[in-house]
Amino acid sequence: MSSRQVKLIVLPRAAQEITEQAAYYRERANVALAERWRAAVRNSIRSLRRFPESGNPFHTQTPSHIKRLSVEGFANYLIFYEFDAASNTIYIISVLHGARDLESLLN
Repeated sequence: MSSRQVKLIVLPRAAQEITEQAAYYRERANVALAERWRAAVRNSIRSLRRFPESGNPFHTQTPSHIKRLSVEGFANYLIFYEFDAASNTIYIISVLHGARDLESLLN
């Protein structure tokens, strides 16, 4: 499947989380780490657009169609998304550290 055919929608919450993590890295470490973070997220999303079914299901007590994919080079960070095959659209819902209470944050 061509990445041009798959539509991508990054929800505001996910965009904010990506930006906040970059700001954290810039403040706590350096600009290079912040840029590496942004590039890793972009590369992971680019890969996801090529293979939208590649993520693993995110199992919660509440049934959902949410999947997760690790951010390349930042394995503890997960991209949570839904792929709507009917509209051929990926919705990036959230980008979070895996140690957080994910179920409460995503429900």
